Amino acid sequence: MIFAAGLGTRLAPLTNDRPKAMVEVSGKPLLEICIRRLMQYGFTDIIVNVHHFAESITSFLEQKNNFGINIQISDETGQLLETGGGLKKAAWFLDDKQPFLVCNVDILTNMDLREFYDAHCNSWALATLATRQRETSRYLLFDEENTLVGWENIKTGETKFPVPTKAKYTLRAFSGIHVINPTIFKQMRQEGKFSIIETYLDLVPHHTLKAYPHDEDLWLDVGKPESLAKAEKMLEQIL
Repeated sequence: MIFAAGLGTRLAPLTNDRPKAMVEVSGKPLLEICIRRLMQYGFTDIIVNVHHFAESITSFLEQKNNFGINIQISDETGQLLETGGGLKKAAWFLDDKQPFLVCNVDILTNMDLREFYDAHCNSWALATLATRQRETSRYLLFDEENTLVGWENIKTGETKFPVPTKAKYTLRAFSGIHVINPTIFKQMRQEGKFSIIETYLDLVPHHTLKAYPHDEDLWLDVGKPESLAKAEKMLEQIL
């Protein structure tokens, strides 16, 4: 699944007349870059959620004949559901008893997505989250076995530990790419608009959620107009 429904406010004014998925890097929309990257690693069944200027995404995919693969749309034009709600709405497409990969449309990386997917499939984890050691305001907390134990906002000092722990833990930033077992849909108690991180923390007491560190890879959040120059340089190395 590609999360492409966000308002892209950080990319304004570029997103004043288009969704962030259609913001271009070296003449290619972020959505196309994301799709081609997924295709490189053998992913040929994709669902894309849409909200902000949704018609520009659907018409673009029609023009490209869905890049010759199976691409479906999850329509959130009525309400933006965030990552958890968006995932739940797309369950009809994703719940085929096989783990599925999820990525944000505005993330550029050269991470080996097939290797990442296989690592999850060879584990007992309900979900595996790609993570990095980088500066951010909100961190996921993992123990010495790379198992999720909590969350922290270092700006506000807020922490969440679903299960009290004295274990040593490491702060790692989420890379916006994860692999999830479809059994998660039966575990989601939240409805409507909610974050998938909220669900992950809710499931910590009863399920294993793992980190997949990939600090050696190139990675960029194309979140602001000033990041586009970096994105152009990186694109030469990942496509």
